[in-house]
Amino acid sequence: MNKSTLALAAAGVFVTFLEGSMPDLEKFQAMTDRFAPVEISADLSPLPEGERRALGRLVEAARVMDSLFLRQVWAGNETLLLDLLRDPTPLGKARLDHFLLNKGPWSRLDHNAGFIAGVPPKPAGGGFYPVGSTREEVEAWLRSLPPGEESEARGFFTVIRRAPGGGPFTAVPYSLEYQGELALCAGLLREAAALTAEPTLRAFLEKRAQAFLDNDYYASDLAWMEIEGAIEPTIGPYEVYEDEWFNAKAAFEAFIAVRDEEETRKLGRLGAELQGIEDHLPVDPRYRNPKLGAMAPIRVVNLVFASGDGNRGVQTAAFNLPNDERVIREKGAKRVMLRNVQRAKFDKVLAPIAAVVLAPEDAKRVRFEAFFTHTVLHELMHGLGPHRAVVDGEEISVRQALSDAYSAIEEAKADVSGLFALGHLADKGVLGRGLEESVYDTFLASAFRSIRFGINEAHGRGIAVQLNFLLDYGAFETAGDGTFRVNREKIRDGVRALTREILTIEAEGDAARARDLLGRLGVLRPEVGRMLDRLKSIPVDVAPEFVTARRLEEEYGREGRKE
Repeated sequence: MNKSTLALAAAGVFVTFLEGSMPDLEKFQAMTDRFAPVEISADLSPLPEGERRALGRLVEAARVMDSLFLRQVWAGNETLLLDLLRDPTPLGKARLDHFLLNKGPWSRLDHNAGFIAGVPPKPAGGGFYPVGSTREEVEAWLRSLPPGEESEARGFFTVIRRAPGGGPFTAVPYSLEYQGELALCAGLLREAAALTAEPTLRAFLEKRAQAFLDNDYYASDLAWMEIEGAIEPTIGPYEVYEDEWFNAKAAFEAFIAVRDEEETRKLGRLGAELQGIEDHLPVDPRYRNPKLGAMAPIRVVNLVFASGDGNRGVQTAAFNLPNDERVIREKGAKRVMLRNVQRAKFDKVLAPIAAVVLAPEDAKRVRFEAFFTHTVLHELMHGLGPHRAVVDGEEISVRQALSDAYSAIEEAKADVSGLFALGHLADKGVLGRGLEESVYDTFLASAFRSIRFGINEAHGRGIAVQLNFLLDYGAFETAGDGTFRVNREKIRDGVRALTREILTIEAEGDAARARDLLGRLGVLRPEVGRMLDRLKSIPVDVAPEFVTARRLEEEYGREGRKE
């Protein structure tokens, strides 16, 4: 055994990936075929030389997020990666490719099934909590802390560790736990800040570099909301999906992109409609927010490079950040739409799925514009509806109230209320009625696209809830040949009913009701399963090759920078 294998064995993991018990190359090829290769590029010709140099630094900084995220997924990831890199055989390369795709030795499309013999099940608490600890132990410790210490320990930017010698738990800030990588990343951000001529971008980069060192992300989140100009970077700890215990710990990720000014202008008008949508949400009026924060920025971008939690398994098509409730109350949340990624998903995956899943007349109505607009509204709706709930006499965030049920419920809320919002905007004449007509068919086809990601994942489970609810309501129907269609007479009422149910759960912080909904409807039913079997020859998602990022690194990378 080499040193890295010994380290894994010491942790109770005996690695046998070089032995014949592993899946063969044909099985790995079948896994690979589920991802359609696609080149992801962006036009950088309008950027001045200094901005392209800054973009090159940002791509370098984004790569650091990959190593950080590997540690957050599992404490054994880095050691296992070293062993995988030492195997030059075709089978070894296949294992390495899938390890890098999934950011670990578990297939995210297969309910986190391991594809390397000897590794343990994927830890539900990721690498955020001590190896060998239980959720119950950590929860009991958290509850024993004074309020201020408990709030910090439960926060986005700390890991929980045992004191030396197997002592009690302790909260360690990210700035200390990941000190080396974050110092490197901070230096690259400061280099990029010095190269750009855009003052709001420079302000964000300098403040985010400081946040990596002092663990206070508030000021840089505010600055991120105010970025203008062509370059749109998102880099840092954000989403909490990897923490399946408490949905509390933020994972590192990066999206380095350039703005699509024309499409951003087209969608900017939707931000002005948010208060009107909030005022008409199908929920008890006392749960509506009579005065939303500042108009939410909407940015349409073309992705240059993604990493960490932003590039593991299924590709992100849009996001809504930050998650800090203080920033949301003050500035709202920014919605970022990755247009080139969405176009790739539509062409390579959704359009072929629609041709199989939908009745012929419904399939004709599936359109990229509907897919893109609903994705925009999905992200907008994350910022609407309840964000605080009173539980046992205490006002807390909905995230905290729903705990492990939050992510799937919130994703379902954003989806279905996005359909509601599109109908509301069509009624007002802000969006065309033809777009509403096509969005239901497009969403139905896209539901099968998303549910293939697995119902163990928040988005996939949220989709299962919606699909099963609308089938039970009669808003979606099945035909004798197994295809699905939209019931035009019931779809609007079905969307309103599910929107009301989920918004009420969030407003009341009712974790039991949330878990019941997920337990009843967050499942694969036979008719859905049969259709999924018919989709096996269609890719599940895209596998990006970041060709623009590669060119940037060749031109401005560490080995041959143009200065």
